Order: sequence, then C-alpha cells, then structure tokens
Amino acid sequence: MSAPTLDLSLIPPLGEPRPQPVPEVAETTLPNGLRLVVVPRPGVPLVELRLRVPFAASTSRSAAVHTARAAVLSGAVLLGTSRRDQTEIAQLLQGHGAELSVSTDPDRLLFSTTLLPGGLGPVLELLAELLTDAAYPTERVEAERGRVAERIAIARSQPGVIARTALAARRYGTHPYAVQLPRTELVEQVKAPALRKLHRERVLPAGSSLVLVGDLDPAAATDAVVSALSVWAAEGEAVAAAPAPLLPSGPLRLVDRPGAVQSNIRLGGPAPSRVDPQLPAVRLANMIYGGYFSSRLVENIRERRGYSYSPRSGVEHLAASSSVLVEADVATEVTAPALLEIEYELGRIALLPVTGAELDAARRYVLGSMALSTATHAGLASTLAALVGAGLPAGWLAEHQRALAEVTVDEVTVAARRYLEPAALTAVVVGDAGQVADPLRALGPVEVTPAVEPREES
Repeated sequence: MSAPTLDLSLIPPLGEPRPQPVPEVAETTLPNGLRLVVVPRPGVPLVELRLRVPFAASTSRSAAVHTARAAVLSGAVLLGTSRRDQTEIAQLLQGHGAELSVSTDPDRLLFSTTLLPGGLGPVLELLAELLTDAAYPTERVEAERGRVAERIAIARSQPGVIARTALAARRYGTHPYAVQLPRTELVEQVKAPALRKLHRERVLPAGSSLVLVGDLDPAAATDAVVSALSVWAAEGEAVAAAPAPLLPSGPLRLVDRPGAVQSNIRLGGPAPSRVDPQLPAVRLANMIYGGYFSSRLVENIRERRGYSYSPRSGVEHLAASSSVLVEADVATEVTAPALLEIEYELGRIALLPVTGAELDAARRYVLGSMALSTATHAGLASTLAALVGAGLPAGWLAEHQRALAEVTVDEVTVAARRYLEPAALTAVVVGDAGQVADPLRALGPVEVTPAVEPREES
C-alpha cells in the first residue's frame, strides 16, 4: 500500500517576517572608560552578563606568544585572588546561580555568565576582584598550562583545524590574525609572572564594554556596576587589532596529510563589514550559495552528487576583517570534483541573477534566524556584546533587518560578483597530496606544503 500523497495546498502560506524589535537600552560610560549597556527584559528571572575586553596582539611579531599566553590566561584568571581561592570563587558564583566562563579570540577577552537577579551585586564585586586582583598562583598556573597545552595539541592534530590555520596564514600573512591557535611549545613556556604582566597591561576598562540583559531595573543595575567596577581603574587604552591586509588569493595551497581518507576544502575571502551598505546583499547571496540547507551548494554536492555531508558557507566578522568562508569535507577520491563544483556554483551565482523565489526564501531564513538568535536573554546579550564591541548601537539590528528586506535581485548579483567569484577567494585543501595533487592541478596551480609547520620563535 502506497503512502498517501501530501496535499501542499493545505499548508498555509508563510506570513510576512515580523519587524525586529529595538531593545530598550540604557547606556552609560563610567569614569574609568568602561561602556555599560543595560537591557531590561522582565519575565524570566535571570540576568546575562557579558564583559568584552579588547585583547588583540599588539604586533604581528608578538602574536604567537600573545596568543599562547591569552589561551592560558583565560582559564588562569579564575584560579584565585588575594582574598579567595578557586574553590571560594566557584562557591560564591554557584550561590547566585552563576558559573563564570572566560574565553579569548583574536580580538577580545570575554567574561560570560548567567545569574539570578538578586546576585548581580555580589557577582559584579567578584568580577571587579578578578579584574583588579587576579593572583595567578604559580602551581595552579602550571597545572592550567598543562591542561591547555594538551587540549591545543589535540586540536592542532585535527584536519579541520589544520585547514583553518592554513587558510588564515595564507589570507593574513604577517598580521596577528594569521595565528589562529597557539603552538603547544609556546603554551608550555607560559609562566605566572608573564600572565600577571599581561593582565596588568592589557585588561583595561577604557575601550571595554559590559552588557547586562534580563530582569533588571536599568537605574539600579547601573548603580550596582558603578559601585562595583569603579575600582577597576587601570590606566591606558585597550589595544584593538590593526587593519588586516588584502593579500592576493594566489594558487591553491595543498597541505599534505599522507594516508588521509578525507580532504578538507576551505575557501575564504574579504567580505563587507557590518557598517558597509553591501553587507545585506552579500549575506543573502551567501545564503543562496551555501548558507543553509536549501542552498545551491548543498543541493549540488550533497543531495545530487553525495560528495559531502555538510558543505556550508558563511559571513564572519572580526574587528579588523570580515570574511566569506566556504567549507566542505569530502572523500579523498572526489576532492578535485568537489572543488570543481564548489567553484562552479561560485561562478554561477556571480554571473547569473538569482531567482526571486531563491531571494525570498533566503531573506525569510536570515530574518527568522536573527529573530531566534535574539529571542533569549543569552542570545541577545551575546549579539549586543559583539555589536557594542564593534562600536555599533543596539538599533543596528532593526536597521539591518530593514536593509535585508529591501535587497533586490540586482543588488545580490552585484554583491556576488564582487565577493563570491572564485578568483576573489583563497583556497586551501588538507589531504593526501599523493592522491589529490595531480587531479587538483587539472583545475589550476597548486602549492604543496607539509602538515607539520616550522617552529616559531618565542
């Protein structure tokens, strides 16, 4: 017995996307230079906290050592102060429903937590203590250093990380962004005094931003922040990343992993920044190309050809560089055919207009994703932390939604021709050069490099 046929006429049409609400925001700048953004969201008795401290490497020469020290510092900052040890810090946080996490990327150091509203004052006081009095005890730093070194050693052996690292090195040259993940040997050299010095010189209020979202009274929350964090008065201005260079794409770089049964294909190139008027059109062009499951890239190399389970593309933003990124992991034997189809779809979207139906579907997906990502306290806090850190107002979200709604087919074509045509993107493949180099050379020049990189100077 055959399954009943679905009558698509019974499915109601999609409604118009709802406007992105502009959050109610209370902003102030403390005398120490810290920018504070408070967003009241009653209903759920929780508060999300995000403290963003600019933390880019000062120079390209110091980037490798800085990245290694930052990786250890992000865990070691919670190891104790002159008043509390690691256990006491954890107990205080847990007493207010909080668990503080600290992370780094090439641009910033980020303190994040969720807490109960009644714990805002005590958690802010603890945060101030960590910012001004982190002890970095030697024995605990050594243990943390070992843990970080082990984690990074495992990560650096993964082909996806090797591919990302090779692409960053190719795209950014001597810029600090070229150092995506620190070397294990540099992590193992990190000492407690170096962390104390780095914290003293770089964890600064001027240029930093604090976002609070949740069940808050803005005036009371502002008073609590002023009371707790005014003691954070280190002099100096936080260091932001220098402008990233625009390097030529060059030939495809093949990173050799002998015996690999899979190849990792990565392409990357410049994209418009968040303040560039072409960004909405590029986001929609990317979505149609490879940004979601209904994209052309997925339909081609996953659904039609079976080359890759999860090909994807996206637009990502760092402070000094925005990027279009394309990713696909494929079986070794189809490496060259998969790259050919990836570049074919890039060329097609750059040369031929998309259809109105494709644009409408991509637009709905992007607008819906934006609404979902900011529907929760946590999502809105993280989004605002990124925007505020980039110097943008909270109203950017609504402005960007309106711009997305107005993008035309012609604008998508212009944007795709500039940012998605194959020659605009740098290509890296990690795989078995003995099997894939010759087929790849049929598509163009290939440079082969070993997967083991030369040691960096410390």
